[in-house]
Amino acid sequence: MIARNLSRKYAPEYDPASGITRTPLLLLQAPPAPDERRFYLHILAALGAPATALSARAQNVASLEVRVIALLRDLGLRMIMIDEVHNLLAGTHREQRRFLNVLRYLSNELEVSLVCLGVSEAVDAIRGDIQLARRLDEHHLPNWRDDAEFSDMIQTLIAAMPLEKKSNLKVKSFKQILALTGGVTSRIFALIKDLSIYAIVTGDE
Repeated sequence: MIARNLSRKYAPEYDPASGITRTPLLLLQAPPAPDERRFYLHILAALGAPATALSARAQNVASLEVRVIALLRDLGLRMIMIDEVHNLLAGTHREQRRFLNVLRYLSNELEVSLVCLGVSEAVDAIRGDIQLARRLDEHHLPNWRDDAEFSDMIQTLIAAMPLEKKSNLKVKSFKQILALTGGVTSRIFALIKDLSIYAIVTGDE
């Protein structure tokens, strides 16, 4: 959610003077496994890059790398954000190291900031490259606790839903939500969504 909000805030803008769409922030999702080719193809797709005479899938990794670097240089890029970076752990140690080298190379070559997001295991993935790990600060989002801030968040979430009747959640309900989700934001959102759907289907809403 943080990544998407930033992506919307710094959305691409077309510069009529140069005829180039400036893209200060590029948001990507790490591939399901640390695959360089797939990652470069994801970048090309995110940029809406036109197909070349030679299919992108038929090009070798080096060719894709050159093309991606050339395109990114023209965008006025300032930051690359990579979500689901913990997917790196799905590959072998060698595959992880090669993929981390790609991230470090892109950051160095383009002189842009690199932001990696993921679950707690993401830290282990990044630490596979000592040089890259030293450049990145670690920031952890704490789980929600039973306090006024959590109550406000739940009330705001429910108020944003198109429900006809007012929710009757009580203090005990908040405690149950925390117990079922462990205070993890994505689980809380999913649970509230499921409860809302259930209320509509059963006619309680």
